[in-house]
Amino acid sequence: MKALNLNESIIKQGLEEIITEERLNSLLKEGRRLKAYIGVEPSGLFTIGWMIWARKFKDLIDSGIESILLQATWHAWINDKLGGDMENIRMCATYIEHCLEALGVPRNSYRTVYADELVSSKDYWSLVLKIAKALTLNRVKRALTIMGRKSDEAVMDFSKLIYPCMQVADIFYLDLDLCLGGMDQRRAHVLAIETADKLNKKKPVALHTPILIGLAGLGRMEGSVKGEAIYEFKMSKSKPETALLIHDEEDEIEKKIMKAYCPAKMVENNPILEICRLILFSEPDFTLKIERKTHHGGDIEVEDYRELEDLYFKGELHPLDLKKAVFMALNERLKPVRKYFEHTAEAYELYNRLKSLTITR
Repeated sequence: MKALNLNESIIKQGLEEIITEERLNSLLKEGRRLKAYIGVEPSGLFTIGWMIWARKFKDLIDSGIESILLQATWHAWINDKLGGDMENIRMCATYIEHCLEALGVPRNSYRTVYADELVSSKDYWSLVLKIAKALTLNRVKRALTIMGRKSDEAVMDFSKLIYPCMQVADIFYLDLDLCLGGMDQRRAHVLAIETADKLNKKKPVALHTPILIGLAGLGRMEGSVKGEAIYEFKMSKSKPETALLIHDEEDEIEKKIMKAYCPAKMVENNPILEICRLILFSEPDFTLKIERKTHHGGDIEVEDYRELEDLYFKGELHPLDLKKAVFMALNERLKPVRKYFEHTAEAYELYNRLKSLTITR
């Protein structure tokens, strides 16, 4: 067990939103050991976008917070992930734990709970029904975005409507103080906050990480896309041509990045700059080394993301030079991951089995 080290700045860093910061501050002042979780659908290969929540999960662990990885196996089954094959979903769950280990989050630093364990409890299902009783049908349908689905997709099968109630039940059943997730999980967390008083349950604080957009950017959409709405454009393994996996080889990373949407002088919703902001510069003491071959001014080293953004906005950094620098830095960041999977037999086997499944489906 890690010593309690509730460093407020570490807990809050890298978050897009806290619901609410006032309640979080109150919790931190209590001085007790808090309990947090991240719920993850075992749904396929690990993209670099998942590195964002993995990093935040590690922050919570390092702060001495009791941290739980909920392997949402039944949720993935309801959501038709990996063909709805529970054996493959459970295999993917073990693979995810290896990915976290490869990214510097050891399996012995957090507690893993499988949804299989929760659904075997009559108390859990009693809670699901009480939550469903406290919500309207329209409210539940609006929350289907947490599954990456639109509200009208509930007609596919009724189980889809159970999913949001289960996710709220997960939070109450595990008696959590903090709920970690991407902005795409916002609606489920808000449901938990809104129903807590009705059911006499602990009201959780929601910690939301930003979402990494796919390499195709936002297309021709004008203006900015903020908050949970951006989930439609997030980097997804279901769109392999616009997603970077933590397993991608050097040439594959280079090829994808060089094809990525990255207009000159555009800083908002630029996927290459977002990789810098959310992945590369989230590492302590990171410096981006840039060879400016297509622009006068010589090579530079950038230690602060805002400085990089300013250079790009002013046109002092060419898109090709930026892409080359990002490719090299990201490749360096992923070397330990490749090494881990090459030298860990179970991890290597699981990765290859999962890769084969995702290619054939």
